[in-house]
Amino acid sequence: MLTVAIGWNLYQLTGNVLDLGLVGLVEFAPRVLFMLHTGHVADRYDRRKVAAICQSVQALIALSLAIGSATDHVTREMIFILAFLLGAARSFEMPTTQALLPSIVPNALFPRAVAAAQSAQQSATIVAPALGGLLYAFGSVWVYGPTVILYLIACSLMLNLPARQTPLNKGKATLDSLLAGIRFIRSRPDILGAISLDLFAVLLGGATALLPVFAKDILLTGPWGLGLLRSAPAVGALLMSLFLARFAVERNVGRVMFTAVGIFGVATIAFGLSTSFWFSLAVLVVLGAADMISMVIRASFVQLETPDEMRGRVSAVNGLFIGASNQLGEFESGITAHWFGTVPAVVMGGIGTLVVTGTWIKLFPTLANRDRMRVPVEEAKV
Repeated sequence: MLTVAIGWNLYQLTGNVLDLGLVGLVEFAPRVLFMLHTGHVADRYDRRKVAAICQSVQALIALSLAIGSATDHVTREMIFILAFLLGAARSFEMPTTQALLPSIVPNALFPRAVAAAQSAQQSATIVAPALGGLLYAFGSVWVYGPTVILYLIACSLMLNLPARQTPLNKGKATLDSLLAGIRFIRSRPDILGAISLDLFAVLLGGATALLPVFAKDILLTGPWGLGLLRSAPAVGALLMSLFLARFAVERNVGRVMFTAVGIFGVATIAFGLSTSFWFSLAVLVVLGAADMISMVIRASFVQLETPDEMRGRVSAVNGLFIGASNQLGEFESGITAHWFGTVPAVVMGGIGTLVVTGTWIKLFPTLANRDRMRVPVEEAKV
């Protein structure tokens, strides 16, 4: 809701499409600037308190926008500054909450917990923009005000989570400790393979940036069609996350993950070649479902294979990879569409995803043949 309101508010103020791209870049910048520090903070301090502070900061940002809107003092510069602070708060919150989950959920239930968390996330992805747009019709303060309340509720719930059971890392924030997450990922081929597979698959196969072109020029629909196309992957992801929350993938996790990424690539190609709106919609639902399968498997075993004292730093690196793949994927789609045309760009991206999938199977055979989320200690020593 907050993201939708900020974008709409900024466009009302300036009428400049470029500003919409710049505000997204400003929100993403802190993830790069503070990547090493966010992970260290998540591993050194009480994760509940860190997350609660981040949510309190976001509540203050929403409150500032609410007061500014009520007094008609919101400016372009103010929105950019608050967008940077919002990105900074979220860059510290994301690895902290990811690292917190394994300490409050038993290992046997962890994959289902990840799927349940993603169900909530995808539900918000579908419902929140529509709700924010509806409330904005009454004025921007009607979006910013409820957002403040929701952040404060989240903060209260976070502080009431069970206390962590493992000791905190009290080491100093040296360069060596800050880089430990990167070194850990490099030393674990399965984790490196899973994170990099997602990076390149999304980088090459992402077609969401080109959906307006498909809706207008290829599928010949209006704004309503674009809205459905944008929500279709989230619908597929939500349905799959609900299924995985009930029926977790427990065996042949490597094979299932690579198959899901392959389906993602095939669905991307099918979408690029489609001239039927309803077929395109169905393909995007499949694409979102396949992406959710690989995401849940990757997130589950990466967290389970990472020692608790390292989870914050590993999650920070993983979060940067995810953010970079999404942002750079949109840039890559735009460049290739400009060079080769919209349809060839999407088809080539899908083919590239399939090539990456096959290559990664060869480069990371233990990941491709991985049977369970967590390798038993006795097997790890063999």
